[in-house]
Amino acid sequence: MNEPLTPAHLEQFRHLSTCVVASAIEGFRVRLPNTGFANSSVGCVFPDLPVMIGYAATAKVRSSSPPMEGRGYYYERTDWWNHILTIPAPRVVVIQDMDHPPGLGAFIGEVNANILLALGCSGMVTNGGVRDLNAVKAMPFQMFAGNVSVSHAYAHVFDFGGTVEIGGLTIRPGELIQGDRHGVLSVPLEIAADVPSAAQEILLWRQKLVGLCRSREFSVERIRETLAEPER
Repeated sequence: MNEPLTPAHLEQFRHLSTCVVASAIEGFRVRLPNTGFANSSVGCVFPDLPVMIGYAATAKVRSSSPPMEGRGYYYERTDWWNHILTIPAPRVVVIQDMDHPPGLGAFIGEVNANILLALGCSGMVTNGGVRDLNAVKAMPFQMFAGNVSVSHAYAHVFDFGGTVEIGGLTIRPGELIQGDRHGVLSVPLEIAADVPSAAQEILLWRQKLVGLCRSREFSVERIRETLAEPER
């Protein structure tokens, strides 16, 4: 198993957009360019909050029907908190809503977000619903979700610690997850330590290209020459 990144490496990711990280990952050719990120069915709830980075702690929930046991309160199943603590910090909770369609009730609101923050989670990702937006943003706690719901309905955890799928992205416990206003992606652990430096090279290449577009030396030929240079 790959070792967790150093705090310095994690801090580098907080200063990079998911867009440039996605481009950097492509350069390592460890996966296809059309994989590794959630599709537009999952959106950033707080676009102006800082970049989220952390290791995935996974769970599955339902909200449209009560659980087989218990009263249906989403605080009854607390054993999944122990699973969260087995994941290296910082953590990102990734919750798959298994209802069809997902998102009738919101599993994460003000109280659960505060619990997750206390457990070392920097944010969460779900294909389901969230609520209490003003209170959660003020914490602050980042959320990526499929929708917003006024109620928790019967929201409850029925499984945790396994593989989940959010917006077409398959996520396993311990995977490195980054998110910002553009969306969510996974960062392959085997290359994660090298991604920030590769991303910086891409940013320099883009800066050169944009600078040329804005300069008096701009020409179609110069642009073609610059585009022929590798991003990294």
